[in-house]
Amino acid sequence: MQTRTIELEGQSLTYRLRHARRRTIGLRIDADGLVITLPQRAPASEADRVARARAGWILPRLEKWSAKAQPRFTGAPGQTIGYLGRDLPVIITAHDRARTLVTLDGDSLQVRVDERMDPALRNAAVFRAVRRWRADTALAFYTPRIGAYAEALGRPAPLVKVRAQESRWGSCSSDGVIRMNVRLIAFPENEIDYVCAHEACHLIEMNHSPRFYALLDRLMPDHKARRAAMRDRTPPGHAF
Repeated sequence: MQTRTIELEGQSLTYRLRHARRRTIGLRIDADGLVITLPQRAPASEADRVARARAGWILPRLEKWSAKAQPRFTGAPGQTIGYLGRDLPVIITAHDRARTLVTLDGDSLQVRVDERMDPALRNAAVFRAVRRWRADTALAFYTPRIGAYAEALGRPAPLVKVRAQESRWGSCSSDGVIRMNVRLIAFPENEIDYVCAHEACHLIEMNHSPRFYALLDRLMPDHKARRAAMRDRTPPGHAF
């Protein structure tokens, strides 16, 4: 992914540019800013042109996201992460073991670090441990849901992987592997379920044809409302 900077109505705008196998140009704005996706053979200058042409749409939405933006999680004391639609305080304490341990304890995430650790290294250790916990937790959360939707469609449970994707909540490859965005764990359960159902339908239809939406309608009649809620939401701790 490439980063580009242009002048847009007197403002300096930095955005991310990616190329993909598609026929149209895509624009996406989220907590990380603007992403423009071009067809594979399109020149980068085309993204600049589109950004200038759509400035009236882009700038107000960037301003809206900026107003709602939360600080990124760094592992410092007193911070929170997003978990199932709520802010989860991260409580850091010391213990006499070398390994950093992370456990979900009611309405907080408990992180125990080696009491002998250099304080200058502690934040980074907490960050790595919480990131690992989030990935493990997200995978364990998504996998059975996707498996259940696949079963409802008459398909075996697929292999599920998680990663911190830039612009997608989920994707399904031609070999039947579903990749889910680890950051999705910040959303409420019913919205996570929408993405799980959506990707399960791609096990049968690898496009967004009427047949695809017929499958999704069958699995989740209210999927449009769930998708709309996701678009309007800034989930707690999403920018981690």
